[in-house]
Amino acid sequence: MFGEPPPAGRLLQVSTLELNLPNLISLARLLLVPVAIWLIISGRYGAAFWVLVAAGISDALDGFIAKRFDQRTRAGALLDPAADKAMLVSVYVTLGMAHQLWTWLVILVVFRDVLIVVGFLLTQAVAVPKRHDPLYISKINTGMQITLVGFVLARLGLDAVPGWLDLALSLAVAATTLASGLAYLVRWTRILARSEQTL
Repeated sequence: MFGEPPPAGRLLQVSTLELNLPNLISLARLLLVPVAIWLIISGRYGAAFWVLVAAGISDALDGFIAKRFDQRTRAGALLDPAADKAMLVSVYVTLGMAHQLWTWLVILVVFRDVLIVVGFLLTQAVAVPKRHDPLYISKINTGMQITLVGFVLARLGLDAVPGWLDLALSLAVAATTLASGLAYLVRWTRILARSEQTL
């Protein structure tokens, strides 16, 4: 009734393709998310900073291995950015709850990511599925977001007081987040408009 099970060789092939080293590194990075949250809640900001550094190194490492040894998979294409977003959003929300980041900035960052995910799912559902590379402004925004939380965690770990650099980085994150969100909104709108014309 349920059909024949796939041959053992096919299971091994799928396992090899999907659970390769880059994907395992991405999965390990995803598992670091609750660790980072717990460290921030516990006030161990210095340790949380090094977890963030480890996540950044693992992100570069799994990308290098996947490209260098041709180990890119569909699972990895989803798992890698999911792990990155989970880490970054979780750290922002947790630092916001700890009153180490402005609440409005945290809301802006989270809303932008929700907008991107919803837009992506919507366009994949109603338009011809197609891979879209990240926008250049989005890469700048991600870099600024990482720089801000890295700086804040390092400063807290050293028991240093907030200064003008906190303000400057926060404003830079806010500006690039707005610009990136608007750019993606324009992209999704154009894709949806083209799909409507072809119906």
